[in-house]
Amino acid sequence: MPRGRGNRIEGGVLSPPGSDLLSYHVVGLPLAQGLSGPWSGKNTPVSRAFIRHHGSSAGSGPPSRRHGQLFQDISASEAVQHYRRNLTEWFSRLPREERQFGPTFALDTVHVDPVIRESSPDELFRPTAELALEHQPPLAGLPTLALSQLFDPDACGRQVQTVVLYGTVGTGKSTLVRKMVLDWCYGQLPAFELLIPFSCEDLSSLGPAPASLCQLVAQRYTPLKEILPLLAAAGSRLLFVLHGLEHLNLDFRLAGTGLCSDPEEPEAPAAIIVNLLRKYMLPEASILVTTRPSAIGRIPSKYVGRYGQICGFSDTNLQKLYFQLRLNQPDCEYGAGGAGISATPAQRDNLVQMLSRNLEGHHQIAAACFLPSYCWLVCATLHFLHAPTPAGQTLTSIYTSFLRLNFSGEMLDSTDPSKLSLMAYAARTMGKLAYEGVSSRKTYFSEEDVRGCLEAGMKTEEEFQLLHVFRRDALRFFLAPCVEPGRQGTFVFTVPAMQEYLAALYIVLGLRKTTLQRVGKEVAELVGRVGEDVSLVLGIVAKLLPLRALPLLFNLLKVVPRVFGRVVGKSREAVAQAMVLEMFREEDYYNDDVLDQMGASILGVEGPRRHPDEPPDDEVFELFPMFMGGLLSAHNRAVLAQLGCPIKNLDALENAQAIKKKLGKLGRQVLPPSELLDHLFFHYEFQNQRFSAEVLSSLRQLNLAGVRMTPLKCTVVAAVLGSGRHALDEVNLASCQLDPAGLRTLRPVFLRARKLGLQLNSLGPEACSDLRDLLLHDQCQITTLRLSNNPLTAAGVALLLEGLAGNTSLTHLSLLHTGLGDEGLELLATQLDRNQQLQELNVAYNGAGDTAALALAQAAQDHPSLELLHLYFNELSSEGRQALRDVGSTAKGGARVVVSLTEGTAVSEYWSVILSEVQRNLNSWDRSRVRRHLELLLRDLEDSRGDTLNPWRKAQLLRVEGEVRALLEQLGGPGS
Repeated sequence: MPRGRGNRIEGGVLSPPGSDLLSYHVVGLPLAQGLSGPWSGKNTPVSRAFIRHHGSSAGSGPPSRRHGQLFQDISASEAVQHYRRNLTEWFSRLPREERQFGPTFALDTVHVDPVIRESSPDELFRPTAELALEHQPPLAGLPTLALSQLFDPDACGRQVQTVVLYGTVGTGKSTLVRKMVLDWCYGQLPAFELLIPFSCEDLSSLGPAPASLCQLVAQRYTPLKEILPLLAAAGSRLLFVLHGLEHLNLDFRLAGTGLCSDPEEPEAPAAIIVNLLRKYMLPEASILVTTRPSAIGRIPSKYVGRYGQICGFSDTNLQKLYFQLRLNQPDCEYGAGGAGISATPAQRDNLVQMLSRNLEGHHQIAAACFLPSYCWLVCATLHFLHAPTPAGQTLTSIYTSFLRLNFSGEMLDSTDPSKLSLMAYAARTMGKLAYEGVSSRKTYFSEEDVRGCLEAGMKTEEEFQLLHVFRRDALRFFLAPCVEPGRQGTFVFTVPAMQEYLAALYIVLGLRKTTLQRVGKEVAELVGRVGEDVSLVLGIVAKLLPLRALPLLFNLLKVVPRVFGRVVGKSREAVAQAMVLEMFREEDYYNDDVLDQMGASILGVEGPRRHPDEPPDDEVFELFPMFMGGLLSAHNRAVLAQLGCPIKNLDALENAQAIKKKLGKLGRQVLPPSELLDHLFFHYEFQNQRFSAEVLSSLRQLNLAGVRMTPLKCTVVAAVLGSGRHALDEVNLASCQLDPAGLRTLRPVFLRARKLGLQLNSLGPEACSDLRDLLLHDQCQITTLRLSNNPLTAAGVALLLEGLAGNTSLTHLSLLHTGLGDEGLELLATQLDRNQQLQELNVAYNGAGDTAALALAQAAQDHPSLELLHLYFNELSSEGRQALRDVGSTAKGGARVVVSLTEGTAVSEYWSVILSEVQRNLNSWDRSRVRRHLELLLRDLEDSRGDTLNPWRKAQLLRVEGEVRALLEQLGGPGS
């Protein structure tokens, strides 16, 4: 088992806690394993080209020599080559979070160097500024540095041997380390013949146990054992990389750390690092240090040749380049499970273009993407929204993993004896600010608001020191200065969803407590500790003395913990009530679903923007309840425990019970389609099938009409409802932009449906193969299938007929306006008898002529169960319509054929059905064609009215004529 506090194993690879999102790779290997592990025997050539953008750590040409003069010996040369191969394989491993972008996705192809600006000690150690100034980006006048310039002579011509790179959480420190290591492995750092990376977190886990520098190297990099005697002779061609200096407590006082120049002399790891930085051990070696800003002062400036501030993507063009490279990866066409993604290269290009336009026009998202970590979060969110979702991945898990990759194992201050987790501190402070914003419905915060949450309850010097460290290292990660006009001087959360996530985290961790709860908890704990002893004493005294008050006091001691438990329970119910009310706010009933809202916040909204003078809309926090549910899932609780934010199983259970109780009351109401999808998305985030099955047991109608069903939304609906047992009376997915892949994803839900509406989805013949398989499934219970207004064509109907032949449940089938033509109706006529249960068939408005329509009508008369056949709005002549009427009137017990609004001289009992179909599809059908058919129907009505003398029938015909004329007026035709 690797040693080191907070390390984590992912797919057999040890990833470092706190690594930035562009890298995630360890800088030092575990103590007892080293690079002589399972891959040490592989003869893997270093052949992958490392594509770099915006700067390089190497010169323009290849290195002039392989190992220079130092490693001319064959064994030494082979050892270094072996070491290069092992380092390459180690640093090229992908964490689980990156595998969602494709099976062969490589970070090498999307690397973009963050901006590095040189700074001076005077700037670093000046007194800290006000909160607002701390958030300002670095001055544009500071000189920038490429990686190849880090060890160039300084302004005075002195050779630089020690470089300190510093940056706040998320700016890309690990990215640069990884890039330099891989550059050296690929032979693109000719200035250094040997590079040895160390993780300071790994070294700190050793404590004061003595070990020599040679032992530290040999334990981690076994192939270098043979060349350890050559380290002293390497001079400046040897580069040590010390990543994460904030994990080490360094004491440069001679009284604290003695001098030591022998690399083979055992010392505490911190003492070895101090003597390396003093240039007392291996004085000519080059050293690169990365650290958070709060730890810069641990190295006296006289030992540092150059300081460089990692500024992230301060240039918008770097953000665009990063998004273009990552989102246009060829392997992004395939999901983690091998399923194809519906997005074509053109659609992915459009995605990148929309994001680029939003970066230019929406300066707040550009301010967020100043941190490379948030660029990764944006890409991961877009991939989640627009690509097939890996099993078990949720929006909450993306945000939780994002924080784990930045904060896992990170202590706020390694010098503080409390060893407080950085994420736990952020949850307590930033979570409080986030929740107060959600509860008061605001996203903009003044400096007083921020200070009030950061400094609440502080009394000791140690607490103020921790706050100082948090401000310097992590505050910019969570808050950004607002750049919107008229909002200067205020702060917002770096991305809006992060506010809702932190607010939910603040609640589920139980950090929100009233004064009564805080005092009551202390009293209950005190009583609980001494209650048993006191009760025993009182019981004995009560037997010896006739004091009637003692039994009363005895019972009161038992009551106190119960009362406190009820107070806590009421608090949980209040939180659950607030969460459910936020989910079902009537004000949000007609806005987009939360997934579309999130996509719009990243990609922008196409079309005109709201005028600045218009009153702002009420802030919407619909993700807050989703995150609350997601954080209670078992997977996210396990990750939060790694972050130092554990949620107890009992607390999670009681919170879930309180939420279920409230959802059971409010979740039975009929919701608009977008709000119903939000409700299902909450259950998807919760990832608890038993909980969802109990809460959704009363759901009988799934109406998502008009919701754009992306692959993710199909996955959400299938995951939540696909495993239910009770039947769904109706599933309405009309006008949802469904495709065949969506039909396959939703099949478990369709198998529970009795009525299935798939109108207006542009489903073509390829979708009919999936519908055929659905109809042939042994669990299919669909009785009504509506496929109107889909271009199925005759080829699609041929597949549907195969499904009808083996189906025993379907009784009503609508193929209205599906482009069947004569060929499609003739296929139906010849194969209709293969199904014996169909009762109603609608093939209206399909462009069929007299012959095909008459053949189908004849087949319908011979069908044993068919009762109604719709043939109106086809290309029928007057003779054809009359022949169809005759077929329907002469048959005994056969199907009724509906071809017009009249039946003889009377109004057809189906006239309202015909006109309602026209009214419903008026905007999607061919207006000139509909107008022509309505004029023919109007002529039939007028002829029937002239042929009858019955005043009641005349009145009915006149009424229907008025309805038809009104439709003609809407179409711009002659209504009178």
